[in-house]
Amino acid sequence: MDYFYQENKEKGWQVLGLAVDQPSAVRTWLQTRPLNFPVGMAGLGGAELSKSLGNLAGGLPFTVVFGAGGELLHRKIGKVLPEDLALWARLK
Repeated sequence: MDYFYQENKEKGWQVLGLAVDQPSAVRTWLQTRPLNFPVGMAGLGGAELSKSLGNLAGGLPFTVVFGAGGELLHRKIGKVLPEDLALWARLK
């Protein structure tokens, strides 16, 4: 996801990661994979936020793509693949 952000930030794309885990585990993970986009801690409310965005099963990772006007364009449960990123880059 970081390379997608790097390639598309000049086009106005923004990426935000929300972690649903213990802060220490997130910090450890980020030390092994530094990211150029912000990562926030969703805490226990992260599961409810995820459900409110359409992730009724509660699976992780869960990705949501919003348009520039805030409309929900796409949802995905599971690992983000290069072909997902290529598709999303074409969404308006």
